[in-house]
Amino acid sequence: MSQQKHVTLVITHALNPQNSSRYEAWLGKIMPVAAEFPGHLGANVIRPADGQGKWNIIIRFDTLEHLYAWTQSEIRQRLVDEITPLLTEGDHTEVRTEAAFWFTPPALHVRQPKRWKQFLITLLVIFPSTNLVPAVTGALFPALKGSLLLHLINDACVVALVVWLWMPIVTRIFAGWLKKA
Repeated sequence: MSQQKHVTLVITHALNPQNSSRYEAWLGKIMPVAAEFPGHLGANVIRPADGQGKWNIIIRFDTLEHLYAWTQSEIRQRLVDEITPLLTEGDHTEVRTEAAFWFTPPALHVRQPKRWKQFLITLLVIFPSTNLVPAVTGALFPALKGSLLLHLINDACVVALVVWLWMPIVTRIFAGWLKKA
C-alpha cells in the first residue's frame, strides 16, 4: 500500500568552508536533477552560519516510494560520489514524515529565528491566503455560503497553500533576515 503523507529528506553535509563555492556549484547541478524525479515537491538549502561547515538540504516528496526512488537512484549516487571527497563527515540523510520544517533547523548549531520574526513571516502568508481563498471558493461554490463544508474547503486550501507553496518561498526569500539576531 502506498503511503500518502508527504515525506522530507534532510541531508547534512559537513565540509571545510573554503570548499563552499565548489559545493554551491555541485548543488546547482544536483538540485535540478532531483526536481525531475516523480513526486518532487520542492527543496530548500540551509547554508551554514559564518565559520561553520554544515550544510542542510531539505527535499520534499509526495510519497516515501518516490523519495526512495530518488535516494536509491544511480544518478544521485554518482553525484554524491562526485562531492564525497569534499565532505568531512560523509553523506548523512534522515527521512522525516512529520510536518514541514518552516522554522525548526535540522542541526543544533543553527539558531532558530526570533519569535517575532516567525510571527511576521507567518502573518505575511496567512493574511492574504485567508482573505483570497474564501473570495475564490465563495464564487466557485455560492450554494455552500456560510456552511461548515465551505469552511473546511477554505481551511484546507489555506493550509495547503501555506505548507506547500507560500512558506517554502517566503522562508527562502527572507532566509538572511530570519538568520540575523
